[in-house]
Order: sequence, then structure tokens, then C-alpha cells
Amino acid sequence: MANTAQARKRARQSVKVNAHNAALRSTLRTAIKKVIKAIQTGDKAAAVASYQENVSVIDRIADKKIIHKNKAARHKSRLTAAIKALSGDVPATLTSVKKAVAPKAAPKKAAAKAEAAPAKKAAAKPRAKKAAE
Repeated sequence: MANTAQARKRARQSVKVNAHNAALRSTLRTAIKKVIKAIQTGDKAAAVASYQENVSVIDRIADKKIIHKNKAARHKSRLTAAIKALSGDVPATLTSVKKAVAPKAAPKKAAAKAEAAPAKKAAAKPRAKKAAE
């Protein structure tokens, strides 16, 4: 429990701010769900209209630092990619776009590091013995 008047006031304020931020996060999630629902219907025009209405909500909440600006950009990018993937006939979902845009693995760097590590250890051991002698 807060001991000073200042600490008690900060506790009261943090409860109030936390409730406000929770409401804004809920608004963000609702806006994203509206766009996803429009995408799932398969109507590209409706999806674009829904995206244009709700992108300002995403930006506004990122400006208030409720979510990080990169997270907002990631949401907008994925929604845009899902809308672009829509053709006139086949409905595309956000999850199918997420699977299609999988992160690229870098096996060359990982393999090179894995091969170089034992060689470095083997080379380092004789030096350590010489230094100890």
C-alpha cells in the first residue's frame, strides 16, 4: 500500500490511465477485426473501404504510444498484403497471407557460424595451453 499522499495519488491515477489505455487497445483490436472480416468476405472494394476507415484508428493509437509504431506498421502491412492478395473470385484470409509471407531463413550464415565455431575452439585451445605454460 502507498505510504505517502503522492504515492496514493499516483496509484489512483494509474488505475484511471490503465482503464483508458485498455479501452483504446480494445478499439484497436475492433478496428483490425473489422478489416479482417471485410477481407474474409472476399469483396475487395469493401475491404479497401474498411481498411481506409480503420487505418486512422491504428495510427492514432500508435501516436498515443498505446502500441509501438512498428507494431502499428506491421498490422497495416499485413492487412494491406491480405487486401492485395484478394482477387475478384477467391476470398483470402489474413492467415493464408501470413503463411505465404513467412520469414526468410538464413541457413548460410547459421551454417557458416556452426562450422567456424569448432575450428575457432580448436585453434584457441593450443594458445591457451601456451599461455598457461
